[in-house]
Amino acid sequence: MTDSELKEFLDEKADFYNNPEFIENDPLQIPHSFSLKEDIEISGFLASTIAWGNRKMIINNAKKMMDLLGNSPYDFVMNHNEDQLDDLDYFVHRTFNGTDFKQFIKSLKHIYEIQGGLENVFYNNGNLNLQENISHFKKTFFEIEHPLRTQKHVSDPLNGSAAKRLNMFLRWMVRNDNRGVDLGIWKKISMAQLSCPLDVHSGNMARKLNILTRKQNDAKALLELDSYLRKLDSVDPSKYDFALFGLGAIEKF
Repeated sequence: MTDSELKEFLDEKADFYNNPEFIENDPLQIPHSFSLKEDIEISGFLASTIAWGNRKMIINNAKKMMDLLGNSPYDFVMNHNEDQLDDLDYFVHRTFNGTDFKQFIKSLKHIYEIQGGLENVFYNNGNLNLQENISHFKKTFFEIEHPLRTQKHVSDPLNGSAAKRLNMFLRWMVRNDNRGVDLGIWKKISMAQLSCPLDVHSGNMARKLNILTRKQNDAKALLELDSYLRKLDSVDPSKYDFALFGLGAIEKF
């Protein structure tokens, strides 16, 4: 395919999969179940954190997370006591366990009390490079005392990670195209700054379409993919996540 034919093909697939009908099989349904801004972003952050493995298991465990937080995540983060925190001990999703969950609650409270919330930290005083901002977020998230093991659950692009789950979370929070899928509740960051979440499905699909040559799904591969997708749509490059994921995970293209 020529570049123009590929753009037409990917635009068509992005339009098809950017559809509320697909939310019921996606972890994005978790933040969609809330209306308060802070509930939406906290639930979205936690759901995206455990978004690896079987999608049904991800959704079920994300719902368990919300149940443990009384289905009021912001209120729990800000007002929990030690007994309530101890109730999280038995949560587990793959390698993310109760110790990690408890630390995430403590770090989130620190971010809302000291940093003014998640959006402020990812905005990072207007820095336009969101991958640098993700790295800044990780430093801020773990600037309080924490178990060393929990650090592995927050990726750092400056250490070579594609940071798939955090880029997906940012897409959920920032993209606002009035299609009813992405929530678009954050206004300080523009859609043009977003990167396409790079995982096995989107990476393999991008290689099949010859828009990604690097074999590893890492920060360098994300930069390569970003560069191409921004040529297709500089205003909304992350919309192609719908196309690449849909083609790879659903259509088995």
